Amino acid sequence: MNGAVSALKPRHKRASNGKPLNVVPTNHSSEVLQVQDLIMSSSSSFFSKKLRLYGGKASFMTWRLHDVLHVAKHHWIPCVFAMGLLFFMGVEYTLRMVPSSSPPFDVGFVTTRSLHLLLASKPKLNTLLAGLNTVFVGMQTTYIVWTWLVEGRPRATISALFMFTCRGILGYSTQLPLPQGFLGSGADFPVGNVSFFLFFSGHVAGSVIASLDMRRMHRWEMARTFDALNVLQALRLLGTRGHYTIDLAVGVGAGFLFDSLAGKYEESKRSKAPTTTGTKEAFFL
Repeated sequence: MNGAVSALKPRHKRASNGKPLNVVPTNHSSEVLQVQDLIMSSSSSFFSKKLRLYGGKASFMTWRLHDVLHVAKHHWIPCVFAMGLLFFMGVEYTLRMVPSSSPPFDVGFVTTRSLHLLLASKPKLNTLLAGLNTVFVGMQTTYIVWTWLVEGRPRATISALFMFTCRGILGYSTQLPLPQGFLGSGADFPVGNVSFFLFFSGHVAGSVIASLDMRRMHRWEMARTFDALNVLQALRLLGTRGHYTIDLAVGVGAGFLFDSLAGKYEESKRSKAPTTTGTKEAFFL
C-alpha cells in the first residue's frame, strides 16, 4: 500500500549536490499552450497570405480614386443604400418617440386619409371593394393550388404553406392593436367580420407568391395583372385601416423569402431522390 502511494507522489530529479532540479511538471498546461501556439500561427499565416495578395497592405489601403469612381458608377445601388443608412441613422437618433398613450404613427394612414374618409362615408362602396378583394384572394388561392394539383408543380403551394404557418406564429406572438378607424366588412376575407392577425399581410404575401410563379412560367401578363391588383389591394387595406404599412411591406418580403425557401426545399428533395425512373413522390418532386 505504501509503495502504491509513493508511486503517485511526484518525483524530482536531484543534482549532484542533492538539491532538486526545477523541472516543469508534466501536465496538460504545456499541451494547451502548444495548441494555442498552433492556432495563432495558423491564423497569422492565413491573414499574412491574404495581405500578400494586396502587397502586404489591407484592401482599403490599395484603393485609388478610379476605384471609388468605378464603384459609384457600376455599383450605385449599394451606394444609395449606404447613403440611406446614414440618413436614417440621423432620423432614428433624433426622432421623437410616439408615447404609449398615443396611436401609432403610420405613413400609409396619412397618405390614404382621403380614401379612408370616403369609405367611412359610403359603407356600400366599402363592402363592394371588400367583396372584390375577396375575389382576388380566391384567384390567388385557386392559382396556387392549381399549380400543384393540375400542373404538378408544388413550389408555390409549399411556399404558401411555409408563409401562412410563419404568419400564424408571428401574428400570435405579437398581437398588435386594431388600428383606430378600422372599417370592417362582412364581405372581406376572412368573410364574416372574424378576428385576424395583423402582422403580416397574408393577402399581399400570397399575391407575391403567385406572381413569382407566373414569372417563372413566363406568364408575364398574368403576373403584371396580379401585381397591379396587389397594389390596389394594399391601398384598400390602408384606406380601411385593415393593416399597418409595415404589415404590407413585410408581406411583400415574405412572399419572396418563402418562395426562395420552397425552391431550396425542392432542390434538396431532388438531390436526395432515387435515380430510378417511373416513381413519383407525393409532391411530384
